[in-house]
Amino acid sequence: MKRTRIELADGRELIYFDERDDAVRDQPDRRELPPPPPASQLRYDPLTDEWVAVAVHRQTRTFLPPVDECPLCPSTADRLSEIPAPEYDVAVFENRFPALSQRVAEEPAEITPFTPVRPGRGRCEVVCFTDDHNASFASLSPRRVRTVLDALADRTAALGELPGVEQVFCFENRGVEIGVTLHHPHGQIYAYPFVTPRTRSLLAAARRHAERTGGNLYADVLAAERAAGDRVVASNEHWTAYVPAAARWPFEVHVAPHRPVPDIPALNDAERDAFGPLYLDLLRRFDGLFDLPMPYIAAWQQAPVRIDRELGHLHLQLFSIRRAKDKLKYLAGSESAMGVFINDIAPERAAELLRAASARG
Repeated sequence: MKRTRIELADGRELIYFDERDDAVRDQPDRRELPPPPPASQLRYDPLTDEWVAVAVHRQTRTFLPPVDECPLCPSTADRLSEIPAPEYDVAVFENRFPALSQRVAEEPAEITPFTPVRPGRGRCEVVCFTDDHNASFASLSPRRVRTVLDALADRTAALGELPGVEQVFCFENRGVEIGVTLHHPHGQIYAYPFVTPRTRSLLAAARRHAERTGGNLYADVLAAERAAGDRVVASNEHWTAYVPAAARWPFEVHVAPHRPVPDIPALNDAERDAFGPLYLDLLRRFDGLFDLPMPYIAAWQQAPVRIDRELGHLHLQLFSIRRAKDKLKYLAGSESAMGVFINDIAPERAAELLRAASARG
């Protein structure tokens, strides 16, 4: 894989990850762009012990543009985009409308004695999986998935070294039902200046388990699911994809390496190669479930950068809000207000349906 870094017209960074060594990436960004916005504001909620980002500049971000105005397609002579090259394999760049960034203008003023405020220091990046606007992650080749995984490993390591970054989160949103604002196949990376609430919850449970048993909680759960087998959707030598016994979403699958590792950079070559074929099969089963493109979120759960790394176990959480061909799972009162999920489909049934689904391609 060849890695080439350039600077966009407004000073943001873009990195090409190419599958051939002779790729030339010397095309300049010929746009006239305003300076990037300053960092957002983080406000602490004392009632929940959580941080909320207030990023007012994101209100003006690009929203579902037509194909000929897609900012993630390669640039042409007639249309300039975020990607100056006329074609590319995988490209990663700083988000033009970031929720978090290193561009801190000034320290925000206190709101109340109970609500500390600080700059939204961190970084947000966009990961373009392919230059084909009409593709999807499921249509990628195993080789391209390996390139994407290597790019995520590169960026996870680099972002983890930024001042103040405590956790790196790689994810993909797919489908307007999920809330995507760009149709071009892409993912995102958030480098947070704190450990996120979900990760704190996972770590707390893992710590309690380690204190009681001396074991790694996720590794023990994974071993139990593999032994039970009824919720396993697919597996190979290095990975298992299974529906969690207490799945929150109608169709939710964890894809986990058999070897406990804290994050994507810790995966070895064999594990990285084995991920693509299994994950592509799983995504195609998601699309084949109702014979239409499945909206989903694919979220990499990685250990924090600096603390509790021994408690983590990397895994990908893939889930959809679709519960039937013509029905979506909405987060209503119990889920949104109380955080108590009510699942309409038994996890064992979801696994059975996914195993039976044809790999729609």
